[in-house]
Amino acid sequence: MKTVALVLVGLLSFSSYADDKPTADEALLKELKQFCTEMAEDDGIAADKLPAYLLKCVNDELESEGYAKLTKLAG
Repeated sequence: MKTVALVLVGLLSFSSYADDKPTADEALLKELKQFCTEMAEDDGIAADKLPAYLLKCVNDELESEGYAKLTKLAG
């Protein structure tokens, strides 16, 4: 029972550590948004689907570089 408790404590501490990712600066966000906008144009994404596409694309790039995800994109 003691071993199970230690494993759970270890997992909980690791998960809270894993969530502490740095926030990307404005310059990086601007660069990623531009990159994703160009990809959207290449992929022929419709205007009504563009905001969701950009958010997902930017978040995918942020995650791959070790940054925290966004809940929305500014302007």
